[in-house]
Amino acid sequence: MTASYTFDVFSTLDGFGAHDGDWGGYWGKQGPELLEHRAAIYREPARMVFGANMYRTHSAIIAASPPGSESYDEWVTRMMNLPATIVSSTLEAPLDWPDGSIASGDAAEIVARLKQESDVPLRSHGSLSLNRALLKAGLVDRIQVTLFPVICGRTGIDPIFHGAADFDLDLLETRTFDGHTQELIYRPSLHA
Repeated sequence: MTASYTFDVFSTLDGFGAHDGDWGGYWGKQGPELLEHRAAIYREPARMVFGANMYRTHSAIIAASPPGSESYDEWVTRMMNLPATIVSSTLEAPLDWPDGSIASGDAAEIVARLKQESDVPLRSHGSLSLNRALLKAGLVDRIQVTLFPVICGRTGIDPIFHGAADFDLDLLETRTFDGHTQELIYRPSLHA
């Protein structure tokens, strides 16, 4: 049986995955429904897959954040306690991840192998360039977009799908949290 792979990403309405403004980590729009939903997702068994840049970002945020800050929300703590594969040719052990391992080589080959070998679903949060490559290779089964009600035209960085191939998306699920934040789950297929 092949493990499923979910590309989980936070986004602004204009398609940015991050910002260099003073919005806060959730663009100031997190609420109790969203945070409980995120915690429930990460209570399920899974293996995380990150690129080196996202791993470095997660590690730096956690290292610089005081306990009790949003960086230590329940779902983030749960995510950090899941086993993780970090696809990188530049990182070296030891990793600052409780159950993390480095896999060097072609990302598509690594994830294709993980999909065959894993007995739990695979999930990636962020890791934009990695996931664009995996989308192109046909290895992403679901794109889970949490859409925050903001436009970051001036402060937005990391356009999520910049340079990606063209895809048709089948909407599988949609939810609204706290009256304003939406989650959209799609099955992607390369547009022919």
